[in-house]
Amino acid sequence: MSSSISTAPPDLSIPSTAVLSLSFAAFASGLSLRVADPLLPRLAADFDVSLGAASYVITAFAIAYGLSQLFFGPLGDRFGKLLVVAWGCVACTVTAALCALAPSFSLLLVARLLAGATAAAVTPLSMAWIGDVIPYDQRQPVLAKFLIGQILGLSAGVMVGGFAADHLSWRVPFFGITLLFAVIAIVLFSLNRRLPAYAKTVYKAEGNVLARMASEFGQVLGKPWARVVLLTVFLEGGFLYGAFAFIASHLHRVYGISLSTAGSIVMLFGFGGLLFATASKMLVRRLGEAGLTRWGGVFVALCLFVIAVAPVWWWAIPGCFIAGLGFYMLHNTLQTNATQMAPQRRGAAVSAFASCFFLGQSMGVGLAGVLVERLGTGAVIAAGACGVLVAALNFSRLRAKLPA
Repeated sequence: MSSSISTAPPDLSIPSTAVLSLSFAAFASGLSLRVADPLLPRLAADFDVSLGAASYVITAFAIAYGLSQLFFGPLGDRFGKLLVVAWGCVACTVTAALCALAPSFSLLLVARLLAGATAAAVTPLSMAWIGDVIPYDQRQPVLAKFLIGQILGLSAGVMVGGFAADHLSWRVPFFGITLLFAVIAIVLFSLNRRLPAYAKTVYKAEGNVLARMASEFGQVLGKPWARVVLLTVFLEGGFLYGAFAFIASHLHRVYGISLSTAGSIVMLFGFGGLLFATASKMLVRRLGEAGLTRWGGVFVALCLFVIAVAPVWWWAIPGCFIAGLGFYMLHNTLQTNATQMAPQRRGAAVSAFASCFFLGQSMGVGLAGVLVERLGTGAVIAAGACGVLVAALNFSRLRAKLPA
């Protein structure tokens, strides 16, 4: 087995639109991920299933997304990360159309499973590609700018899903996602043709594919700090999204507000992320990574708890906004660590990171879906708040012990 790792610095030959184009791909991926959250009550009514059963459309997406990382990471290292992202967008075009056309709930679950598997190629490989061409000391602000697309996609997903639940068919958003992915795929193929050689393929290997994948992920897991990062992001995904997936349903059930209004409120979570993206340089400089994860966890936990016990619905407005700020303070720091925890296997490392994050989400949403009918949405959200706080404070403590 032989390898060739690119360590090239940022180069003017890289198109200035590269990060922006990848950000649009992350927008579409985020939209696909979160569009189902506010649709849960509508899906439950249309297909005559419980709210907990309807949440399986989220769980199926997250499980497939997480497991597929184990495939796309090494594939991106071998054939070029941006090229694999472009082909992933082509596949997302097909799977989004399958979601829109699903005639039954069972087939919708299958389509969402396929949608999660194809969307897995987008955000993690984009982050890994940025890690290849941007030095570590400049990487966190660039990743924050890239993630603006994902943040807006997550926000647009809950808003569009809520509007469709109240005023349109639940199928309409999936048709829109189909068209969006088709356009982005065309843009990315054009961009890939204009990349310099070092930004296309950074790792070549020979031998059995499965053995090589096992070896690469084994090298990542062999690093103690990588294990800390991966466990933390698994817990973060489980506790946060186990709660987050039911916020719109909580506001609708407990306070009687429309799903479109509830989706618009949850959308503020993304605007909190935008605040972090614009202020990331200042926050990184003042708080450092340990401070970002500590205060990020505190903000998320406090706001989720407020949403869970609020006497009136409008408390969720500042709650969702500040929770979004806290989440991206925590998660962006974890992402930055992920891009450097195994530089020679960056594609595999970032894919393992995303896999743990989304497998955590699938576990969290699945468990919350079982508990929500017994304990109620408020208790599920409050439990998620406690879990995020513990995971964040533990990571902050361990990060403070490491060199800057």
